[in-house]
Amino acid sequence: MLRCAVLHDYQGVALGLADWSRVRATSFRDHFTTRDDLVAALHDYEIVVIMRERTPFPAEVLDRLPNLRLLITSGMRNASVDLAAARARGVTVCGTASGSTAPVELTWALILGLARHLLPEATALRADGPWQSTVGTDLHGRTLGLLGLGKIGSRMAAIGRAFGMDVVAWSRHLTEERTDALGVRLAPGKDALLSESDIVSVHLVLSERTRGLIGERELSLMRPSSYLVNTSRAAIVDQEALVAALRAGRIAGAGLDVFELEPLPAGHAFRTLPNVLATPHLGYVTELNYGTYFREAVEDIDAFLAGAPIRTL
Repeated sequence: MLRCAVLHDYQGVALGLADWSRVRATSFRDHFTTRDDLVAALHDYEIVVIMRERTPFPAEVLDRLPNLRLLITSGMRNASVDLAAARARGVTVCGTASGSTAPVELTWALILGLARHLLPEATALRADGPWQSTVGTDLHGRTLGLLGLGKIGSRMAAIGRAFGMDVVAWSRHLTEERTDALGVRLAPGKDALLSESDIVSVHLVLSERTRGLIGERELSLMRPSSYLVNTSRAAIVDQEALVAALRAGRIAGAGLDVFELEPLPAGHAFRTLPNVLATPHLGYVTELNYGTYFREAVEDIDAFLAGAPIRTL
């Protein structure tokens, strides 16, 4: 019976969400902080199941795992896995389905939390502090700027319109036909969207073209009263430039669920800045999504053992 390692099971729920009986499955709840620790833990495993891009699998790591035969990631895309290196080493890489509703809901939680100052108000309430100290921002009549209008962005647009917001969108290949169909305005360019939006929400795929798309110059175009929300991929926004903008008050605040280094190091600015509402990459962490991930991971394993892999990347 092959050995299977399930990584990033922070909540300790993975083995109870699917039937792993065809393999000897072990769940790892702690994050591996170094590649040496990762390789030492996984050296004897033939199958590894990973969650998104939490732990990269570049060629260097794959070279040090001679027993690895099957690598499964949640979702059907994972930029942190070197697929060419895996193929060259005879490692099959498979994915799973992933729902888009959970990250949309989390994004709106961040938007509403920022707009109504829920973190400082709730913290003050629990600490017997002042009774009301902030004035919230209305969403109705404000402009929601969406960077990306795919599956998640289009759901964001529908909810924004339900709040009575003016929704504008931009991406490099976005067409007016697409925006018209969703009741959204097409921004004439990225800069125009940034300068007119009260809330900018990022919903793009990370690629070489989108890496660092929002930097110091782009942040300077935003209004001092506007918010930036990123539940997509951290590297789309220059992290140092964002910290500087937040510290200087050049934007009102940021809602963040993704970070270039995860878990976020202790004492990091995103943990301490008063105008940041941050969550530990919870966008896809829901019962429905987790059930899908682990159930389909087991399906991937069964198909691999039967000699007919499915959902290969």
